[in-house]
Amino acid sequence: MEKKRYQGASNDKDRSKQKLIQAVGTVVKAKGYTGLTATNISKAAGLDRKLVTLYFGSVDNLIEIYIKSKDYWVAASGEVNNLTEDNQGKDTKQVLEKLLLNQLDYFYGNEEMQKIVLWQISQRSQIMFQVCEEREQLSSKFFALTDKELKGKDIDLRAIVGLLVAGIYHMVLHAKTTDSLFCEIDINKPEGMKRIKDAISLILESAYSNFNKTI
Repeated sequence: MEKKRYQGASNDKDRSKQKLIQAVGTVVKAKGYTGLTATNISKAAGLDRKLVTLYFGSVDNLIEIYIKSKDYWVAASGEVNNLTEDNQGKDTKQVLEKLLLNQLDYFYGNEEMQKIVLWQISQRSQIMFQVCEEREQLSSKFFALTDKELKGKDIDLRAIVGLLVAGIYHMVLHAKTTDSLFCEIDINKPEGMKRIKDAISLILESAYSNFNKTI
């Protein structure tokens, strides 16, 4: 019987790569996106700086991998495929509502992602451009399904979803950075969060029920 080969070196490499990816988040939370240097990341990981280039090619590649692992919409691509497959491309409102409500919970509870979105809207970078492009590819697949379901109906779902996603980002960032009310609503309290979730559901219900109007 052939003996199994020892995989220690491979396991060490995998562990080191994961440490470096996780260290990006540590640096983001402590220093913001301006602190994302190979030196800071490797120091946070407790590893040699040279491993960043050895394992990822560049610090930008490492940061991109980290961001994609944290980005809700990129990570949700598999969930979208599963949900639409279960619904056979119908009742997209149910899929969209679940995605938006989950996004609100995820973004509210993820400090690293909040820092990333602040980076995205405050500074132009190739890394964030690529991540945004991947998000758009995901949304294109989903909107292709909604176009079939809502064909001939006077509803601009892309504009509605754009406002809802932007609203989620802004309300969470406002609540987390200023700790103050927004339109007399405090989403740091359960009742405030519930009001926003109910509003999201109401907006989608109203949009999808607009079936009596035709173009």
